Amino acid sequence: MADQVSSPGEQQPPSSPGKYWTRRGIAGWLVERLSEHRPTLVGIDHGFSFPLRYFETYRLPHDWPAFLDDFRHHWPTDEDNTYVDFVREGICGNGAARLGDAHWRRITDVRAGAAKSVFHFDVPGSVAKATHGGLPWLLYLRRQLGGRVHFWPFDGWDIAARQSVIAEVYPSLWNRSFARDARSGDQHDAYSVAAWMRRADHDRSLPEFFQPSLTPAEREAARIEGWILGIK
Repeated sequence: MADQVSSPGEQQPPSSPGKYWTRRGIAGWLVERLSEHRPTLVGIDHGFSFPLRYFETYRLPHDWPAFLDDFRHHWPTDEDNTYVDFVREGICGNGAARLGDAHWRRITDVRAGAAKSVFHFDVPGSVAKATHGGLPWLLYLRRQLGGRVHFWPFDGWDIAARQSVIAEVYPSLWNRSFARDARSGDQHDAYSVAAWMRRADHDRSLPEFFQPSLTPAEREAARIEGWILGIK
């Protein structure tokens, strides 16, 4: 986490029997932070939605909140002791009714170049497991925070003044721009996201990244598929 005064600093998980952050713990922490009415930009490193091909295959409406509800019904990875692999293996949920193809990519994935499909499991650099584990928590945040937070770009490309924002990020865009020092790879990814956001805020370049160069058709598709902050 960083702000206008402080450089990025790692946030330790609340005191608990576990040593590490959990998705539930992060979601609860974010609800507290974003309820403080202090404008905050949150970057989360996994896909926020799926390619349009997925919506077409399952005849889903082009509606992001409805997509989150439908996904969570089939992949309830926010429940206790429910892991992505449990759903993949048919132990719980009904993931078989909502599978994607690793060849399906969003427009933003293609524009990013090296970004893998949100359905590409079990390969280096894969975000599929994080995406399938994280989507129900986006639904949780949306239900808890309501209109206090702007989920970009699903709630629109333009953001109201002094409103907090949650956006998808891709650390590989920035992690080579900052010295790694003694940080692990995951720590450095988190550091790089916070450092880039802080720098873009300071040099006033941040607003331009919320308005990527897209055709009208691409812009409409990205309102459903999502967009990675930092890709123009």
